[in-house]
Amino acid sequence: MKVVEISFNMTKTKNIVKDILIVAIGVAAIWIGLQVIFGTQNPFYVVSSGSMIPVLQIYDVLVVNGNVPFEDIKVGDIIVFNRPSGHDRVIVHRVETILDDRPDSKTIRTKGDANPISIPGTDYPITKEEYIGRVIYWVPQIGYVTRILAPPINYIIIAVIIGIMIVKQYSQKSKESKDKNFEDKVTPTKEEFRIQTDSAYEESSKIDDDKSDQNQNKT
Repeated sequence: MKVVEISFNMTKTKNIVKDILIVAIGVAAIWIGLQVIFGTQNPFYVVSSGSMIPVLQIYDVLVVNGNVPFEDIKVGDIIVFNRPSGHDRVIVHRVETILDDRPDSKTIRTKGDANPISIPGTDYPITKEEYIGRVIYWVPQIGYVTRILAPPINYIIIAVIIGIMIVKQYSQKSKESKDKNFEDKVTPTKEEFRIQTDSAYEESSKIDDDKSDQNQNKT
């Protein structure tokens, strides 16, 4: 009996280890895939200050696309970048001014929506070296997950949540588009209505003429 129990326990342990390895490999593959898709080492950032209120709140999660070239960044874009003075913090602010628009030396200045002015060393000068990516999407308040789980697990969970929300929004828009197309097909345009009315009138006139001719022949 003991030999059987030991063998069973070893098999169970092997299966557990196998499952853990599969999950670990799956998590790593998803994380690497996200990095490739969004063109940055970390495609998700959690807002940690109120400098962008009311647009962004603390614990909002940002989806950042590093594939957007720095040369394409324009006034009004919300971007994520390393703090110019020391590169010791990651900042998310809105582009306020293009200080230098030359491709080789483009320099911009940002400002938090809730801040009265731009902060030297934080908001400017920002060059391609500091730039991380442009914010393309954000989800309110799910950043609380980062307080419970450590990277990259927390970001993968966030990615799944964001993915579900995007799919739901896309499905809803697709459904609305289909409904609109159906209504357009069912509801005749003014021109189609006029043609249908004219055709019905001509058909009705033709029937009346035929009846009149038959009555004349009888008499």
